[in-house]
Amino acid sequence: MQHGTLYGISLGPGDRELITLKGLRLLQQASVVAFPAGVGSKPGLAQEIVSSWLSSNQKQLPLNFPYTQDDRLLFPAWKQAATTVWQHLKKGENVAFACLGDLSLYSTFTYLALSLQQLAPVAKIEIIPGVCSPLAATASLGIPLTVRQDRLAILPALYRVKELEKVIEWADVVVLMKVNSVYREVWHFLQERDLLDRAWVVERATMSDRAIYSDLRSSPDLKLSYFSLLIVRIRELV
Repeated sequence: MQHGTLYGISLGPGDRELITLKGLRLLQQASVVAFPAGVGSKPGLAQEIVSSWLSSNQKQLPLNFPYTQDDRLLFPAWKQAATTVWQHLKKGENVAFACLGDLSLYSTFTYLALSLQQLAPVAKIEIIPGVCSPLAATASLGIPLTVRQDRLAILPALYRVKELEKVIEWADVVVLMKVNSVYREVWHFLQERDLLDRAWVVERATMSDRAIYSDLRSSPDLKLSYFSLLIVRIRELV
């Protein structure tokens, strides 16, 4: 029997219309549609986005990915998710894994795909690209992310602001993903370098409850959600 294919479907940053036509077609054709499980009994954002597109004969498969940095919890969860997906693939069923953002940029899908390759090297995997949150955020702001020879740095969730010190020595534009955990420290860092008037925070880009903060000088204590990023232009826009 021919094995099925695992399709990674990039959903974009939250607006359900930002999925690609190819991604939507493969999502609707798959026998099984997987996505990160929500917290508690609530559906996750990916499930909420795709649910109205699915038919009743498609199996929905929530997969558990702990929200932690503890490898002792993460590795077993990735392996279990890959094992669950492989049970369907080896029966010839195509599985579409739907996840927010672009699946090549700091995505949960990466860990699922790597674990699946280790478990079953013959497994077929295809990634469908999509809109990532830095692009959605700058579109919300009405500014370009980069121009001319700008050097761009995109950093994942920061836990040590010292990393930012090194980056601003060479980058022209810096994007800090999931900045909520260190926002206050980053705010003081930017204040000391007189960069607050060239920094923006976008929270839940493209979603109905999106928030944009463009005057950070008066906002040292923002209470931000998980889906928040900060963009700072080190060099002025020419």
